[in-house]
Amino acid sequence: MTEKLQFAVPSDLISELLTGMHLRGVQYRRIQTGPTFGLGFHHRPGHAYFHYVAVGTALLRTNEGAVHELMPGSVVFVPQGAAHQLSSDLAGACQPIDMFDAIPIGESVSGVDTCPSTHPTPSAVLFYGCMALDLGGMHGLGKLMPDVMVANTDEHRYPDLAPILSAMKREICSGRIGFAGMLARLAEVAAAMILRGWIECGCEHATGLVAALRDPRLARAILALHRQPGKDWTVAELAAESHISRSVFAQRFQATMGSPPLRYATELRMRLASQWLAKEKLSIDAVAERLGYASQAAFSRAFKRVHGQPPGASRQLHP
Repeated sequence: MTEKLQFAVPSDLISELLTGMHLRGVQYRRIQTGPTFGLGFHHRPGHAYFHYVAVGTALLRTNEGAVHELMPGSVVFVPQGAAHQLSSDLAGACQPIDMFDAIPIGESVSGVDTCPSTHPTPSAVLFYGCMALDLGGMHGLGKLMPDVMVANTDEHRYPDLAPILSAMKREICSGRIGFAGMLARLAEVAAAMILRGWIECGCEHATGLVAALRDPRLARAILALHRQPGKDWTVAELAAESHISRSVFAQRFQATMGSPPLRYATELRMRLASQWLAKEKLSIDAVAERLGYASQAAFSRAFKRVHGQPPGASRQLHP
């Protein structure tokens, strides 16, 4: 059972973190099933899965054996791309989703129909998405996230999710012009809302960045780092942002985040650098200047210390 944070997490910090998160759809499917079905989804590192049950019910089973019952309106976010299965019952066999024929029904969405000819009306209608997930400034949250997040519209932690999912159901069932593109965009918004709800209702014994978000003083320093990653911060300046002494700040930051504040600042810069080089195609000079480095050489040395390779090699891995 999770509980509300004892402190109000600064909303601008959550906005900053969510703004740095990028979900890019790789594959979307509108799936119609008969009374029995079994769909398998393999492990996809660096990706997230999204499922929405518009009509009917389903069981989600993880490789570890956990089972989640999904009802109409249930939405599932699998942030670490863990392998799992969706089925009508636990006894039936599952086929990998990529084994089913998919017919394009929009710019980014394909349709999968597993209904047998004897059941022209589908028993379940699902929407599935596989997204490339870049957490950006939320990178520290990745290892803390559960394998599966299940949300229902009646849960208190997701008060704004109901209208998004209602819109998804209308788009799925109406088949209006452009519905496929609308579904893809709504899925990204719904996933961001689920992550926001998880941050706001962070686990009682959370560590790392979640625990830092629960500490309003540390949260102020982290927000300053994310807003001005190119500033040459000192520990004293970050402590001033937190309104506590330098020694207390350094000790609290190390104990909560597991690394000294200036190391966190450097790693944040290098995560942003990777994103700007690979996704935004900025030049190495431009990234070095944006992050406050006096020269490309100084930036390249810092990048290699963190990532183990020069920035040019990193760009080649993400053409």
